[in-house]
Amino acid sequence: MAEVKILTEHYHDDNYRTVDGYLAKNGYEMLKKALKMQPTEIITLVKDAGLRGRGGAGFPTGMKWSFLPNNGEERYLLCNADEGEPCTFKDRMMMERAPHQLIEGMIISAFAVQSKKSYIYIRGEYFYAADVLRKAIKEAYDKGFLGKNILGSGFSHDLDVYCGAGAYICGEETGMISSLEGLKGQPKLKPPFPAVKGYLAKPTVVNNVETLASVIYILRDGVQEYRKNGTEKSPGTKLFSVSGDVMKPGNYEVPLGYPLKDLIEKECGGLKPGRKLKAVIPGGTSAPVLTAEEAYKATMDYECLANMKSMLGSGAITIIDDTRCMVDLLGVITHFYHHESCGQCTPCREGTGWLNKIVRSIHAGNATVNDIDTLCKVADNMKGRTICALSDAAALPVLSFVPKFRSEFEYYIREGKSQVRGISYAQMHH
Repeated sequence: MAEVKILTEHYHDDNYRTVDGYLAKNGYEMLKKALKMQPTEIITLVKDAGLRGRGGAGFPTGMKWSFLPNNGEERYLLCNADEGEPCTFKDRMMMERAPHQLIEGMIISAFAVQSKKSYIYIRGEYFYAADVLRKAIKEAYDKGFLGKNILGSGFSHDLDVYCGAGAYICGEETGMISSLEGLKGQPKLKPPFPAVKGYLAKPTVVNNVETLASVIYILRDGVQEYRKNGTEKSPGTKLFSVSGDVMKPGNYEVPLGYPLKDLIEKECGGLKPGRKLKAVIPGGTSAPVLTAEEAYKATMDYECLANMKSMLGSGAITIIDDTRCMVDLLGVITHFYHHESCGQCTPCREGTGWLNKIVRSIHAGNATVNDIDTLCKVADNMKGRTICALSDAAALPVLSFVPKFRSEFEYYIREGKSQVRGISYAQMHH
C-alpha cells in the first residue's frame, strides 16, 4: 500500500485552480452526468459507497442527506470549511489548489438534496483560500455551472462564500449555523437537528470540504471501484495532515485503514535522525494521544482508533518525538481550549479554565502531586455534560496525556523543571 491520489491527482498543476484548467482534466463532467439522474439515485450511490463525513465525526453522508424531511420547505446545503482543529490543513489545500472540485461536488450534492442555495462557511484566517474560491465561483457562474437552469437541466442553484471570524467553536455545525445567521457563534441544543431545523430554521445539510469533493469520484468510478480503497466500514481514501517531528510533514492521501507506521516511515520519511517516537496525536488535538507502541500498531480508520480509545477526527496527525515534553504540550492544548470555549455551558467555561490553570501551576512550580489527580477529576467531570463536544475535546487530551505519561508530570512537580528539557517552562520563555 502507498499513497493513492484520487482527490489530489492534479494538485501539482497550478492551472487546475482555474475553470479552464479544471475542464481540461474532465472537470464538471460528473455534474453533467448527475443532472441527468434522479436525485434519489445519487443519494443511494453515496450511501452504497459508504462515504463517511471527513470533518471529524465520520457520520455516513448518504444517511445524513436522507434525514431531510419531505415537507416541501426550502432547504440549504452548507459546506463546513472552518477547519479550526489545530494541526489540520487539508481543506485549505483543497480549496487553494482545486476550488472547482469543491464547487462541482457541492452542486452535485445540492442537486441530490434539492437545495437551491448553498454557502461555503470558511475559516476567517483563510484569506487566500476565500479569494481563490470567490474567483472560481464567478468562473462557474460565467460558464453556466451555477445560477438559473444549470446546463438546461431545469435545476437552479446559487453559491456564496461566508467568512467566519476565527472561532474554533464555529466548526461545530450548529455553532456555524448560528454564526451564518448573524448570531453569536454558539452551538444550539439538539434535537431539533439541522436536517429538520437548521439554517433560518429550514432543513439543512452540513458537510465538510473533503466530503463534498469526494462525491464526484463516487459518481465517476462507481460504488465497487470507490470501495476498492479503504476498509469495509471506512471505505475510500482520506487526506491526512501530518505535522510535528517527521522529515516530510504535509498532506497525504492514503486509503483508510493505512498503517500509521507506514505513513510515518514511508510517506513522511521517518523521524529526524537520532530521534525516537514518543507519542502520536492521530486526529487533531482533541483526539486522545497514543503512545509510540500503540501508534505502531494503529491503522488509520475510524474503527481501529476508536478501539484504541482515540479517534480519527479531522485526520490531523501530530508526530511527537523523544525531545518533547508532554507537560508543555498539554499546556499548549489546555490554553487553546480555554481560549476557544464560547462560555455557554458551565462545565466547559469553568472546566477549560481550571485545566489550563492547573497545568500552568505545574509549569510555575506551584503544584503538588495531588493536583495531577484534580486535573483528571475536573476533566472527567467535563465529559458529556455540555451542548457541544468542545468540553470533551479539552478533557480527552488530559485524560490520555496524564495516565500515559504520568511520571513526566510527577517529575515536573517534584523537580520544578521538565524531565525532557531539564529546564522549567518559565526559563524556556525567558
